[in-house]
Amino acid sequence: MRSSSSSETTTAEATLRDALEANGQRFTEQRAAVYRFLHASEGHPTADEVFTSVRAHISDISLATVYKALETLVSCGLAKKLPYGDDSSRYDARMDDHFHARCLACGKVRDVGGGSVPRSLPTIEPAEGFRIEAYHLEVVGYCADCAA
Repeated sequence: MRSSSSSETTTAEATLRDALEANGQRFTEQRAAVYRFLHASEGHPTADEVFTSVRAHISDISLATVYKALETLVSCGLAKKLPYGDDSSRYDARMDDHFHARCLACGKVRDVGGGSVPRSLPTIEPAEGFRIEAYHLEVVGYCADCAA
């Protein structure tokens, strides 16, 4: 988990409040706790992982509340939902364009450095008249721990 200073926490909370208000959503301590955890995380946690961590601070939070908070963060543009073929999803508070590497053995997802969208992507035309709105690029393989 990334370490965060008091000023980073205050800035993150202000960002959360502004985004919720702009989208007609209420600020709640449960949403704030989910956002703080996600914002501080270097990994890409599942809803269950978020629930386990946040429950250590808010003992009466439910898994359903965590799911709803995550979906609210996604709809407000504060997080990305990374769906996978096994019906699992992971969440990422990093909103800039970046790529991911997913380990086929342990399932961990990590950010991959190396810049922005490849120059060739805008020229791809998957079907006549299809307009690309977004992309998802993922590198799959084995992390150093699993490859050893």
